[in-house]
Amino acid sequence: MQPEAIRGGDMRDLATAVQDVEHLVEMQPEELASTLIFLLKKRIDGGQQRMVILGNCLNELGTRDNQGKVPFEDQWRGKVEVAVIEAWAWLEAQGLLVPVPGTNGQNGWRRLSRRAERFQDERDFSQYLATRYLRKELLHPKIAASVWSAFLRGEFDVAVFQAMKAVETSVREAAGYSESDYGLDMVRRAFHPEKGPLTSSTAPKAEREALMALFAGAIGSYKNPHSHRDVELSDPVEAMEVVMLANHLLRIVDTRTADEGSET
Repeated sequence: MQPEAIRGGDMRDLATAVQDVEHLVEMQPEELASTLIFLLKKRIDGGQQRMVILGNCLNELGTRDNQGKVPFEDQWRGKVEVAVIEAWAWLEAQGLLVPVPGTNGQNGWRRLSRRAERFQDERDFSQYLATRYLRKELLHPKIAASVWSAFLRGEFDVAVFQAMKAVETSVREAAGYSESDYGLDMVRRAFHPEKGPLTSSTAPKAEREALMALFAGAIGSYKNPHSHRDVELSDPVEAMEVVMLANHLLRIVDTRTADEGSET
């Protein structure tokens, strides 16, 4: 026996949420998904059942309201349906819309995932989208697990600190310094353009000085502040940029270590 149609939400609201139908049909799946998921959330929260099915939602796109109006005219409905199907498929692919347990799930009924249920507004959804852009496979092995996990949890300050701490640790180890060496002074000594163990003797002096400044600037700007005080960091894009900077610096340290080994 299939569950009854959900009450307390209606896909006809899509015409109100995105009033320009031409824009609606041109939206990318993830863009329309940011609207669709909150219509589904409203539908589920307002109903007695905590499940939805695509067929019912598509049917409502052509259902007349109390005034006899349909949300989308015939010439647009097919294109709107395709856009909704694509957005629905994207939500499923991201694990935000999942099958309900048992035979109902096999018959196409879906529920919001635990992550999706925590979304309060489109800002939460946008933040989730941004976290997807940090790909674990692109991260250096020293930060791939810890930093990526912190980033996905929304702990952006922790992710940045751990990434830059890994840079500091890698510089110290590659330069052969002791545990008592740390911070800006240690980094500047490691990349000192004349006598630093991680400097490149074949590079022009200006480039050696620039590399020392790059590492010192990164540690001083992004690692040290997080070590000494609480630094609020709520923008996932900014955090991602800093993490990728740390990732690049770790690659440079690897290269310097390899160069040192080849020279010996």
